Amino acid sequence: MTPQRPDLADELLRRRAADQHARGVREHGMVAADLDAMRAVDSDNVTALKRITAEHGWPGRTLVGQQAMDAAWLLAQHADADPDFQQEALLLLREAVAAGEAEPRHLAYLTDRCLVHEGEPQLYGTQYVKDEQGLRPYTIREPNGLDSRRAEIGLGPFAEYDAQMREHY
Repeated sequence: MTPQRPDLADELLRRRAADQHARGVREHGMVAADLDAMRAVDSDNVTALKRITAEHGWPGRTLVGQQAMDAAWLLAQHADADPDFQQEALLLLREAVAAGEAEPRHLAYLTDRCLVHEGEPQLYGTQYVKDEQGLRPYTIREPNGLDSRRAEIGLGPFAEYDAQMREHY
């Protein structure tokens, strides 16, 4: 299906590429200049996503297509410097998921991200921290119900996700 707004789709895909480039693996790890560049890309992307959502609502499947819809979620996920906008994006994303215009898994990740920023336990176990204790998930609300919550939103078992995270990081 051709998106209604291929121009917005192209913009979101370009912005996702810049996001991922700014987060690229460096031979000697990230240095301060890399972090500054990443923050600058994130700031520019947030400004653009705010404009897009103000004009069109959440850029969903019909408006921009699957890949650009995924890109919009990633930009919102990385909008950590603007938690108010992340909360706004979460509301728009929730509506888009209910309308079949966005992925429930995106909602799980952004929900957890917002909860962690608020100092609250996450629901789906998607957010991790690397500190002196090593790599570990942020606190999870009601861990006994975690896999059923993950299944309801289309995510696989936490043990598999945890193993992937530890292998990757």
